[in-house]
Amino acid sequence: MSPPVASAPSAAPSSTSSERLRADGVMLLVTALWGGTFVMVKGALGAGDPFSFLALRFCVGALTLTAMARGRMFERTTLLRGALLGVFLFGGFAFQTWGLVSTPPSRSAFITGLYVVLVPLLGWGLFGRRPPASLWLGVGMALAGLYTLSGADLGLGPTSGDALTLGGAVSYAFHILFTERLAPKKDVVALVAVQLWVVCALSVACLPFTEVRLTPTPGFIGAVLFCGFVASALALSLQAWAQARTTAVRVALICCMEPVLAGLYSVGLGYEELGEREWLGGGLIVLGVGVAELSGHLWARWRPARLPQPE
Repeated sequence: MSPPVASAPSAAPSSTSSERLRADGVMLLVTALWGGTFVMVKGALGAGDPFSFLALRFCVGALTLTAMARGRMFERTTLLRGALLGVFLFGGFAFQTWGLVSTPPSRSAFITGLYVVLVPLLGWGLFGRRPPASLWLGVGMALAGLYTLSGADLGLGPTSGDALTLGGAVSYAFHILFTERLAPKKDVVALVAVQLWVVCALSVACLPFTEVRLTPTPGFIGAVLFCGFVASALALSLQAWAQARTTAVRVALICCMEPVLAGLYSVGLGYEELGEREWLGGGLIVLGVGVAELSGHLWARWRPARLPQPE
């Protein structure tokens, strides 16, 4: 079988343009929710180790969705799909956390953001969906923005933490790709509930191999509850709903907005001020997302006109 011709990546055939636009809007909301947790999580990790925080956070989210899904989450297909997605989701968190031991946070942020390139590449290699050349322009701009925004120094020699962090980026890319293919259009709650239980269980399994510290301060408890209910249960359910209606590449690009929104939240709360590097990097990311979105619509309109007309 010959490789497919270049075409704009599309969601499920039953998804209309208006559905994909609504899904993109939902993903922007999800990204805003995740961006708002950066400052909160940073404070919480001062009172507890990462895996204790993850275990408690995802336990809260899992209990919430289990109460809603009930017996539906025990269907065989839901268990298998949720377990696979849960492993990918946990891999992203775990590899990124381990990588931070020997990788500066700026490099970690940039390397993790490589999923914006990995998603279309892996999607092309695994599923034969080749993105149009026009979309790569937006991806390139977003990647340049991530590099600028993070202030990463790539001139330093590679470390083992870099490889671990890259493993986290690959895990996030797989999670985005397979969520698009496995998420149902209806009743995503059961699927996400299984994912959250898997992440919770694997986080608990990591506790014997890390330094456990936990001080239940009001800030820590508040972060666990907010991240459990909002950033995990609600946001991941919205992501699954959206990805049944839009493409993995579009989701990856929209998720690039997370550090931009996190920076704006931090400025709004008075924690930091944005300099030229932050404005330039954030602007490139926003422009890259806009270019990719616009190129998809222009390509969809232009390509039919290029098809040969029957005589």
